[in-house]
Amino acid sequence: MDNTDTDTLVAMVLSMLTASLPEPAVVIDALIQCDGDVQAAVNLLVGRSRKDSSTPGSATKRKACTSDITSWLTGGTPSKKPSSDKSKIERFTPPKKITASANSARESPSKQPANLFKILRQPPREKSSVPRLPPLTLSNPSMVAQYTPCTLHPSILPPELACKLFYSMVDLSQSWKRNRWWLFERVVQSPHRTSFFVRKYDDESWHEAAQYWYNGRQTDPPDVFPELMEAACTYIEKIVNEEMLKRERFPLEWAGQKAGDQPWHANVAASNCYEGAKESVGFHSDQLTYLGPYPTIASLSLGTTRTFRLREVVPSDEISTRHARTFNIPLSHNSLIIMHAATQESFKHSIPPQSVLDLYRPPYPHPSKPTLASEPSNCRINITFRFYRPDFSPNSIPRCKCGVPTILRADMKNRHDGKADRYWWTCYAGAQNDGKGCDYWKVMDMQEEGRGPTFADQLRESE
Repeated sequence: MDNTDTDTLVAMVLSMLTASLPEPAVVIDALIQCDGDVQAAVNLLVGRSRKDSSTPGSATKRKACTSDITSWLTGGTPSKKPSSDKSKIERFTPPKKITASANSARESPSKQPANLFKILRQPPREKSSVPRLPPLTLSNPSMVAQYTPCTLHPSILPPELACKLFYSMVDLSQSWKRNRWWLFERVVQSPHRTSFFVRKYDDESWHEAAQYWYNGRQTDPPDVFPELMEAACTYIEKIVNEEMLKRERFPLEWAGQKAGDQPWHANVAASNCYEGAKESVGFHSDQLTYLGPYPTIASLSLGTTRTFRLREVVPSDEISTRHARTFNIPLSHNSLIIMHAATQESFKHSIPPQSVLDLYRPPYPHPSKPTLASEPSNCRINITFRFYRPDFSPNSIPRCKCGVPTILRADMKNRHDGKADRYWWTCYAGAQNDGKGCDYWKVMDMQEEGRGPTFADQLRESE
């Protein structure tokens, strides 16, 4: 399976189908069976459709035609079948073999016709000597830290606060929307609901950033952090900053905090609601437009347990020596996973659909129904707290020829040691503008664009 997002794979399959289109969940199941192979998934779905709509008469015709073509390709003599008054099968007769001369024809009268199957068949693929490692479940914090650039923190909030925040976000999620964007001349829709929040004391210029935060779709101005989210953010900021002090910093990370300030504070939050086992999000890395290089993102899970899946993007110069491995991390209620610096540059993540789901049973009643017992829920609420960097403020983001802000992407397949990594600005208007964008593309230059200060700047000043 390659590194293409699941949403993109689904859209590619749908764009290749000409008959009635199946539900996204059916397409995802087909992709899973085919290990992400788009063409194989299309063939599987088409085969199912033909099997459902086939009749004995049409099956007989297909079988007869196949037999005749096979006979021709293998150089054999097609078997004769009795004709029917109701339907006659017209057999394709290949052209006679052209010989070089009459003499050559007489010299080899018994020469067998060529087997075209052997000629046209693709040569067998060479087996790779690099082993493919099976997916690995990382069930505890030590395993997560060992295999990924993330840290896992169970039971991050006081239990009552976590439960109340879950109730609050589920109630708010009823008005959240499913994102829609253009892909391969079709409008596709995300299989989960989402919303965006900003912190009330931060600069209002971030409202513009929030309006373009997901797939180039301009949204309404965001809401501020609700009171319970603000309370949760205080606990999360403390843990994130403690973890960051333990880690080596990358050259392009933000280093502009004032003396005595925390290196990381959340000023925006993206929230998602996954209802049931089938709502999901495909493999992706978060856009870096306002986060800047090497961001730290804190992801809080509330409600039912879902699998958080990580898969590394192997650099181009290492493809011949190793394969990417998939890691599955079960995220339970009130757990926090911190995607530290380099996660977005080297890994893609997803929330895959599941065949079964354990319901979340809140330990406290809903605040609006204090006398009633709590009801089980099949929802997972995810809140990703983010730090939008001051040197990537909305007014500093290049606009493409379409007149909308570009997005910042990392060159994931040609990354190095954090010192020579590349990023580029590119048009993303096509995601919303009827699939039509422009050819704007520009390599990001931190110094030329006046961004920073970064840890690399501090190092240069100290030399």
